[in-house]
Amino acid sequence: MAHMRRMAAFAAIAASTALVLAACSDSGNEPTGGTTPTGDSTEPVTLTWWHNGVAGDSGENTLGDYWQKVADDYHADHPNVTIEIEQIQNEDLQRTRIPTALQSGDAPDIFQQWGGGEMAAQAEAGYLMDLSDTLSDTISTLGGAVGPWQADGKTYGLPFQFAVEGIWYRKSLFEQAGITAEPTTFDELNADVQKLKDAGITPIAVGAADKWPAAHWWYNFALQACSQDTIKNLGSFDFTDPCFLQAGDDLQAFLDTSPFQKDFMSTVAQTGATSSAGMVANGNAAMELMGQWNYFVYQGFTDGSDAANQALLDDLGWFPVPGVGGGQGDPTAALGGGDGFSCYVDAPPECADFLAYIVSDDVQRGFAETVGGLPTNPNAADAVADPINQKIAQAASNAAYVQLWLDTDLGPNVGGALNDGIVAIFGGTGTPQGVVDNMTAAAATE
Repeated sequence: MAHMRRMAAFAAIAASTALVLAACSDSGNEPTGGTTPTGDSTEPVTLTWWHNGVAGDSGENTLGDYWQKVADDYHADHPNVTIEIEQIQNEDLQRTRIPTALQSGDAPDIFQQWGGGEMAAQAEAGYLMDLSDTLSDTISTLGGAVGPWQADGKTYGLPFQFAVEGIWYRKSLFEQAGITAEPTTFDELNADVQKLKDAGITPIAVGAADKWPAAHWWYNFALQACSQDTIKNLGSFDFTDPCFLQAGDDLQAFLDTSPFQKDFMSTVAQTGATSSAGMVANGNAAMELMGQWNYFVYQGFTDGSDAANQALLDDLGWFPVPGVGGGQGDPTAALGGGDGFSCYVDAPPECADFLAYIVSDDVQRGFAETVGGLPTNPNAADAVADPINQKIAQAASNAAYVQLWLDTDLGPNVGGALNDGIVAIFGGTGTPQGVVDNMTAAAATE
C-alpha cells in the first residue's frame, strides 16, 4: 500500500500545479470564507505549533513574524484557544524533531508537513489526523493543490504554498563577471561559472552538509535524463533504467568544473552567514539552486529593515534550471513542491479549524503580500505581485510537467538512501552506480 500512495502523489502533482498557476493568471474567483466550524465549545484549549520559520543572522524573520500574527489573530477570534509556537530550524525539524516526537507519542498538535511519501509513511503509522470530512469545504477550495498531502483517498495535511525550484542569483555579481543573459542550457551555465571564477567570484553555493540541497542537483539531472514515464513510476522502486546512471554521470561532469564554494561538504543550507543562503544573501556567492522559500530566507540575513530587504530583492534574480540536452526527459520539466501543515492524530478538533484558517482567503493573501510566498488558495492569487514570484509561477506554467521532490515522494527510507548516495558523489567517495545501489537496497526493506 505504501507504493500505491507514492505513485498517487506523482499523479496529483501535475493537477495541483495546473490549478494553482491557472489561479495566478485568473483572480476572478469569489472569496470562500474562512474555516470549517468545529463546534461551540468555549473550554480552554492550547495548541502547540512547530514550524520552520526561523530567523537568519539578523534576528528578523518575516515568515516567523507572520505566523505569530496569524496565531494572534486566531486567538483574538477564538479567545479560548491559545497557540504556543516553537520555531525550529528546517533540518532539525524535518529530520530529527518531528520523527522523534511522533515516535514518542508526544507530538505537537500542528506541525510542518511536506507531503508525498514521508507523509504517507506517517499516515500509515497512525500519526496523522484525517481531515477529509472535517475540512471538506476547504479541501474543495484548494482543489488539486492538496494532492501531495493525500494518501489512499484521505487528506492528512493542507499546503499553504507550492512552487518550482530554480537558480537564484545576484544581478550585481553577474554584471561584475560580464554575464549579460540568464543561461538556458548547462553549456551556458558552465560558461558563466568560468566567467565568475575568472572574476574572483564564487559561482555557486551549496549546503551539502544538509544533504538534500546537494541531492537536488542529481534530481534535476535525472529529470532530464529519464523519460516522464520512468520518473512517474519511481514509486514502483524500479531503478534499472540506465537514465539514473546517466544522471550520476552528468552530475560528476558538472562537479568536475568546480562550480561550488570551498568546503561545500561542511556548509549548511540556511543557518548562519556562512550557510549557502547566507553566502548569496551577503554577496559572497553568485548563485544557489533552491526552492521558492529562499525568497524570504535570504531576507533573514539583512538587518530586517524595509530598505535593506528591498535592496536585496532588487539585486536578486531567478531562472529555471537550464536544459541539459541529450536525455529522454523534457528540458522544461521542473522539480517542485510545497509547504503545509498536518495535525497530530490526537490533537484537539480546534487544530483542524486553525489549519483551515491558515489557508483561508485573507491569511493566504497576507502570506503573499507580507512574506512573498506563492499561495495555494486560488482566491489569494491576485496578491502575487512580486516580479520574481510571478516569474516562478510562469516557469511552472511553462513546464512540461512538475515533479515532486524525489526524496519527499520516495519516503524517508528510500529517499534518504538516495540522498546519501548523491552526497557521496559530492564528497568524492561515491559513484553513479552507488546511488542506484543505495536506492535498491533501501527499497528491498520496504
